[in-house]
Amino acid sequence: MPPSPSYDLSHWRSTIPLLQSMTPMNNCSQAPQTLATREAAEGYLDSWNTQGMDWDAWMEEVEQARAGFARLINASVDNVAVSPSVSVAVSSLVSALAFDDRRVLVSSQAEFPTVGHVLLAQERRGAEVRWAPLEEGAVDLAAYQSLVDDDTLLLSATHAYYENGSKLDLAPIITMAHDRGALVLVDAYQTLGTEPVDVTALDVDFLAGGCLKYLMGIPGIAFLYIKGELIDRLEPTVTGWFGRRDPFAFEAQRLDWSDSAARFDSGTPAIVSAAVARAGLDIINTVGPGAIQTWTEQLSRRLFEGGRERGLELCSPTDPSAKSPTTAFRMPVDAQAVETAMRSHGVLPSARGPVIRLAPHFYNTLEDVDSALDTLVKVLDQLAPSWSGRR
Repeated sequence: MPPSPSYDLSHWRSTIPLLQSMTPMNNCSQAPQTLATREAAEGYLDSWNTQGMDWDAWMEEVEQARAGFARLINASVDNVAVSPSVSVAVSSLVSALAFDDRRVLVSSQAEFPTVGHVLLAQERRGAEVRWAPLEEGAVDLAAYQSLVDDDTLLLSATHAYYENGSKLDLAPIITMAHDRGALVLVDAYQTLGTEPVDVTALDVDFLAGGCLKYLMGIPGIAFLYIKGELIDRLEPTVTGWFGRRDPFAFEAQRLDWSDSAARFDSGTPAIVSAAVARAGLDIINTVGPGAIQTWTEQLSRRLFEGGRERGLELCSPTDPSAKSPTTAFRMPVDAQAVETAMRSHGVLPSARGPVIRLAPHFYNTLEDVDSALDTLVKVLDQLAPSWSGRR
């Protein structure tokens, strides 16, 4: 019998209306809507329409989203901040760092641009940014070891490279950085929701992630985990009124700080995004990241095998455990043109640079993978008749 996941795949597929007309394989970019996330959004809109405002209930959605994220990463809710995006979350975090005794920030060429940009912006405050190179589409421990020294304040590591899904083995990197007195920030946007992530077991200092990819949400909300022992030491200058001990004291001339990671909250939260995030996180926590990882690794194997049979050029690691669900294929023509053509045939991929990314999630089937690969080949035959794939 063909492999199948440990959960009720048919049930979860029935909650995603888009599957009736499209094959979404773009979860590295945007999750599809579910009945639950739509109901959450409509709940806010209905409340706004019928009651005018209900801030107590609306803020409860924010707190439930915070709690759902904390559950996902095995953290206390007091260690999670709510932010409009990872860009704002990381900006707030690094704004709280002082470049005195240590001033080096270490990142890598696999970092998503927003994090790199935020780090570079600190150079006017006295920081020095060092970059670990990509080698054959990945960054390894040795690349970081050569850059982290007694001057390093923060090592920023992306859990998975957005272009090809290549993952870092976080534990030895965190241990190495801590041994040298550096703090560690992990950008887990491309992995959260697809495998267990335990911030307590990892002993990571900071972890950021958003909801519009594998957490089945939309833009407008992200989260920042901060290790408990560090909270009192950090006072961000990128802040807002929800970062106060009592936001509703309305004391414009008093700058105090929440006793929890909420000191990294900013302005008025995007309530509709928080409601959708709460519903999306409920789905992922119910299905279970461990079960999702087992199934998406099976889907990755099908992508490897099917891509090879069709003559596609793989740009991702061939070990499913060494990558996120994203599998990248190098295109002989403009990847964005390939994405557009595939969408017209009912398959949603995601183009990045020279590659097409196929990124299934817990609800995808082996047949979805086969259909996506067949559509990719069909499009390449149309756009690049001389490509050197299967003939």
